[in-house]
Amino acid sequence: MSLPKTLAEDVSRNLVMVARLIDEDPEQAYAYSRIALRLASRVAAVREAAGFAAYATQKYSEALAEFRAAKRMTGSVELWPVMADCERGLGRPERAMAMAGEPEVQKLDKAGQVEMRLVAAGARRDMGQLDAAIVTLQSPELASSAVHPWTARLRYAYADALLAAGREDEAREWFGKALEADKDGSTDASDRLAELDGVEFVDALGDDEDEDDTVVVPAVAADADEDKADEDTDKGDVADAADGAADKAEAGTEDGNGASQV
Repeated sequence: MSLPKTLAEDVSRNLVMVARLIDEDPEQAYAYSRIALRLASRVAAVREAAGFAAYATQKYSEALAEFRAAKRMTGSVELWPVMADCERGLGRPERAMAMAGEPEVQKLDKAGQVEMRLVAAGARRDMGQLDAAIVTLQSPELASSAVHPWTARLRYAYADALLAAGREDEAREWFGKALEADKDGSTDASDRLAELDGVEFVDALGDDEDEDDTVVVPAVAADADEDKADEDTDKGDVADAADGAADKAEAGTEDGNGASQV
């Protein structure tokens, strides 16, 4: 609303393209964000969009600068978790942990507080504090059976931390819970469960030129198929032996004028 109409429309078009492309083509989204930033650098929404585009392309220093600018313009703390994650991206997990203890966190809504918890747990893992990361994720939100937009990611992070700590059975349980809550496929919980359950990827054609043509075969099922093949072979051998005996009997009958020679 602070821009002339024509300029506002140009900026809006670029922001729309950022939103459309940021997941599938973050580099292109970043390019559109730079155009919007050049046109309207004093608009908070533009600075925020530029921050997310830079974040998606792992330009963490640039993203952090844009998020800080947007925060100054709006006075909102909603970008606090992603700002802390930028600190992690810059190799400063201690700074991210310090931000997790700042008063701004108390001003976040529930989703923001969960996001901050995820960032803090990630910072703990960056510092090699795996047990502390697991404890950080243990919360009423994790224990709740209610499903929210952040539930799948929280359960997934907890499962991943458990697996890293060697607690495989618990990890399998929580990957399953993450999958139950993951209605839009925001995690790869199903793939992680498959790995834990021994699913193998087998070349369907046996052709080196068609390396991409694969099928997923559970290891247990593959063993069962081999057992069945062995069983079928044994049955075939028995049948062949029976047929051979019958042929000898028939031949003996003909040689003895009706008397069996077997």
